[in-house]
Amino acid sequence: MNGAQALIRTLVDAGVDVCFMNPGTSEMHFVAALDSVPEMRGVLALFEGVATGAADGYARMADKPAGVLLHLGPGLGNGLANLHNARKGQVPIVNIVGDHA
Repeated sequence: MNGAQALIRTLVDAGVDVCFMNPGTSEMHFVAALDSVPEMRGVLALFEGVATGAADGYARMADKPAGVLLHLGPGLGNGLANLHNARKGQVPIVNIVGDHA
């Protein structure tokens, strides 16, 4: 088991069963690890605002936490408005942002 798989397993153990994402190259280990953890479903979004908005809506409707995977600082910046709304609404979202090593 590598670090990405361990992170996904930890999320699954915490009740996260879906991760909305707009990944870049630095998050490919996480994306690849999704194939080895069938309890976690990955949903690709074409824009960070869509990923964070979908996670917000999913978590509100399913009444359980949702994961979001974004690419670096610019990706986080693009998703911040919906993350702010989720925070104000006390919606359980786990946000993961990649970084270059």
